[in-house]
Amino acid sequence: MALDIFEKIKGNRGPIGQHAKGVHGYFTFPKLEGPIGNKMNFRGTECLVWSVNNYLGLANDPEVRKADADAAKDWGLAYPMGARMMTGQTSEHEALEAELSEFMQKEDTILLNFGYQGMLSAIDCLVDRNDVIVYDSESHACIIDGVRLHAGKRFVFQHNDMESFEKQMTRATRLCEQTGGGIMVITEGVFGMAGDQGLLKEIVEYRKSGKYNFRLFVDDAHGFGTLGETGMGTGEHQGCQDGIDVYFGTFAKSMASIGAFISSTEDVVEFLRYNMRSQMFAKSLPMPLVVGARKRLELLRTEPKHKENLWKVATALQKGLKDAGFNLGRTNTAVTPVFLEGTLAEATNITFDLRENYNIFCSIVVYPVVPKDVIMLRLIPTAVHTLEDVQYTIDTFKIMQEGLKSGKYKAEDLAKVDTDK
Repeated sequence: MALDIFEKIKGNRGPIGQHAKGVHGYFTFPKLEGPIGNKMNFRGTECLVWSVNNYLGLANDPEVRKADADAAKDWGLAYPMGARMMTGQTSEHEALEAELSEFMQKEDTILLNFGYQGMLSAIDCLVDRNDVIVYDSESHACIIDGVRLHAGKRFVFQHNDMESFEKQMTRATRLCEQTGGGIMVITEGVFGMAGDQGLLKEIVEYRKSGKYNFRLFVDDAHGFGTLGETGMGTGEHQGCQDGIDVYFGTFAKSMASIGAFISSTEDVVEFLRYNMRSQMFAKSLPMPLVVGARKRLELLRTEPKHKENLWKVATALQKGLKDAGFNLGRTNTAVTPVFLEGTLAEATNITFDLRENYNIFCSIVVYPVVPKDVIMLRLIPTAVHTLEDVQYTIDTFKIMQEGLKSGKYKAEDLAKVDTDK
């Protein structure tokens, strides 16, 4: 008799799910309530929040809120009905794509309903069984899942290691000579956990050398809006935007909304429009999201003060933490990881202390995302944080660090909290 799949699920809850009963609603699936900003309510108490990807502070910008409200009033959430290929096409969708293409300095753009789904589906669409994917080992889960869908070979290079990259490119080239396929290199503009940039310029230079023939697909979810002189992203920041063949950006971070886009050549975008299953068979983005995205893009392009404020806060936060002796790893973007040594139990006690006694809410990252006995507190500075927020956080982290060294947070079990509160 076959195994009952549900019995298997009962016996293996997963590396994080095994702790669900003790952490749900507090360490996992917490509820931040109230208007999105530097301070929000957690379990009835106002907290200083460093866990929301509202980089440019547009979530509650008055112009953005008005555009969203007016569009919802004018159109509702139903329009347009159906997938874009059938009945979901509008002039607003086309206008947003044209504006994104101009901003990204690419020939054409396709809107995506969701970032994760879109990235995964685009990978599946652009390569076939004869092609080879070469990708960075620390790529986001949406890339990993897209690579898993690939019917052909895939080779992974060690994170931002060009020697490893060249080794895998050599393997991929040999294989493609046998299959008649091509090579798609996939990496990120900004790696969202550690905060370091992908070596886009170096990868583009490899292709210019003529040694390898490949196309470059970049997921720049955290770079779009935060990097580059105009906010175009990591490619602009590194001076190699024209070398990115397929550029992915999301509305879920700097744009503080829902949806995503891919910018590339007219041929590639047209191919995606007619072959990308997650878009062909999915309802079009609702009109308020499209109209709202146009307003957000307008502010991103015309009001550099938002990015300037972000970097004023991010620079002060990172400098202050480094001066206080904290290890921020290899970040060279706004993403601010703070690495500590400790157990999972200590990690939960630290987080509990920060939230309950200091009213600081930041994300905790533990194994298997980081190695065992490593704790990562991930801070996301935004344009609406203040320098007072920064100083208070640095002072609190100093106290927390001393407590960790003195054994204050040592425990055998995870911190006990009333998750029903």
